[in-house]
Amino acid sequence: MARPFAVSLSAISKQLRVLERAGVLSQAKQGRIRRCHLEVEPMREAVEWRERYRRYWEEQLDSLANYINQLQNEEEQP
Repeated sequence: MARPFAVSLSAISKQLRVLERAGVLSQAKQGRIRRCHLEVEPMREAVEWRERYRRYWEEQLDSLANYINQLQNEEEQP
């Protein structure tokens, strides 16, 4: 798995352990071969969480932009 990347096998192994502890990857060892499986549900939960906050901050920034535009329009009025 490390061959296509410019990193060592131990670095790849360390990253796989991090992903496994995070619950987004599971590994099964068969002799000298390790099979990795991506766990979809934790990734889906992370995407949903990010999407909720993206919508929240977009609304907040839109409100701020509207407020600034309103102030600028009031300053332009004689």
